[in-house]
Amino acid sequence: MKRVKANDAVAICVLGNYYYNGEGGITQDHTKGMDLYARSADLGFCNAHYNLASIYYKGGYLKKAKFHLEAAAIVGNEVARDMLGCLEVQSGNMERAIKHWSIAASAGNFTSMNTLRLFFEKGNVSRESIDSTLAAYNSACAEMR
Repeated sequence: MKRVKANDAVAICVLGNYYYNGEGGITQDHTKGMDLYARSADLGFCNAHYNLASIYYKGGYLKKAKFHLEAAAIVGNEVARDMLGCLEVQSGNMERAIKHWSIAASAGNFTSMNTLRLFFEKGNVSRESIDSTLAAYNSACAEMR
């Protein structure tokens, strides 16, 4: 609570998780949890943006979900970038989806790399694109090890 009072974005997001999911002895309160996520997101914490995006996506608010996914992806959340690719496919924009997945895969996101592989097998991704992305993916994974 001291960190929350000091406006620590990570602590505020964690408290938001407790409220939203009813964890840590705190009674579940979705509204309070979302308010805390929004406060953390306003402070620039990408995971708070991602949490809000997930909630909005599940609720069918795709414009709000996309806004928060973009905010999270800009600062390096590869899972958000992967989800943006999925939203772009749903919107019929395959080219943008492939760009999002390529960026996420190049940063080491397995799901995006696997998705690109599947779309390559269907003929939607060029050999040159898949080769360069795979090289970047392998490099990112080696760096993580």
